[in-house]
Amino acid sequence: MEALIALLVIAVVVIIVLAKSVTIVPQAQAKVVERFGRYSRTLSPGLAILVPFADRVRATIDLREQVISFPPQPVITADNLQVGIDTVVYFQVTDPRLAVYGIANYITGMEQLTTTTLRNVVGGLNLEGALTGRDGINSQLRAVLDGTTGPWGLRVARVEIKAIDPPLSIQDSMEKQMRADRDKRATILTAEGQRQSAIMTAEGQKASQILAAEGHKQAAILEAEAERQSRILRAEGERAALFLQAQGQAKSIETVFQAIHDGKPDQGLLAYQYLQTLPKIAQGDANKMWIVPSEFSQALEGLANLGGAGRGGSGEGEGKRSWLDVDGTRAEPSAPAQKLDTSDWFESALPKAADQPEARIEMSSLADVAPETPHPQMPSTPSLAELTADVRESGAAADPRDTRDEDDDRPAPPPPYGQQGPQQQGPPPQQWGPPPGYQGR
Repeated sequence: MEALIALLVIAVVVIIVLAKSVTIVPQAQAKVVERFGRYSRTLSPGLAILVPFADRVRATIDLREQVISFPPQPVITADNLQVGIDTVVYFQVTDPRLAVYGIANYITGMEQLTTTTLRNVVGGLNLEGALTGRDGINSQLRAVLDGTTGPWGLRVARVEIKAIDPPLSIQDSMEKQMRADRDKRATILTAEGQRQSAIMTAEGQKASQILAAEGHKQAAILEAEAERQSRILRAEGERAALFLQAQGQAKSIETVFQAIHDGKPDQGLLAYQYLQTLPKIAQGDANKMWIVPSEFSQALEGLANLGGAGRGGSGEGEGKRSWLDVDGTRAEPSAPAQKLDTSDWFESALPKAADQPEARIEMSSLADVAPETPHPQMPSTPSLAELTADVRESGAAADPRDTRDEDDDRPAPPPPYGQQGPQQQGPPPQQWGPPPGYQGR
């Protein structure tokens, strides 16, 4: 029984010795080993053998880069304003032995060193410089901390200022100042935009008015040209129409008078026409009274004599033959009908309107210097008198009315208008003749 207990005790002692003599160092870490209280060596990552009860691990150091954020530190600037500054330090242990034996607590030492250096650097700057000069402050802090922590086995990679918190009153003033500055810049930009907009609007209106004026000018020129051409063409048309109307009236008058002359009217026909015209005199709503002219009785008497009312008795019509009686013994020779030539009635000596130079709208007149357009001489239009003379000369021939038999007892045709015939008793009978100025053919 006692032997068994002794074996158990020996086994426990062996296990403890083996545990004390073997240690494992993780990656990116280092262990500082002391032998009998003195620094012996630094163990690198991996399996390491220790001397039991002689060697012990003093500290395990993390060799990775570490980040430490310090709480806000009150700092007074050069313009006597207290601000709170938060800092962040990035460092790495390069020598585990110095980090263990160089300083008791390198974290606390670094914090205090950062605070004092920060107060020293920011104390020489005003608030505006501290707010805008963070890069300079970071560089100075890193230089001081890296140079001071070198004997501690540390390397300061970088130092960053996380926040600078001025007092609330200063923050309010800064916000007002910033708001005023931004409002000022906004007002300036708005005014500049309005100025540019007004300038561009004025330029656009100017260009628009110029273009509108040019358009009105061109439109007025075209309208004036069109009105000019329209008036010219309308005048030419009216002139041609008047000329053709005059030709038609001349031909109509010539044809009517020729037909009348060929029909050989006598006194009875004229009296009958006179009676047909009398009812037209009384027509009209304004006629309240109708006075029978003195020639009416003479016309009726002549018509009665022509109808044979005076035959077989005494009077002026005694022994005369009525114009209603037809003598079958002999036939009155009738004048040969002259064929009317109407081929040149509607011919005009005027050129066509489309061929006239006025009808051509020349767009080149809109240019600064309009080219000269040749104007051919227009053919002269004969006057109405010349046309009448030409018609009279072309149709001049022997008047069949002049050839009368000596034994023809019909009344002679009336003399031309304006000539005196044989003297008659009483008022002159109704005479037929052409209008004044027409001399007959």
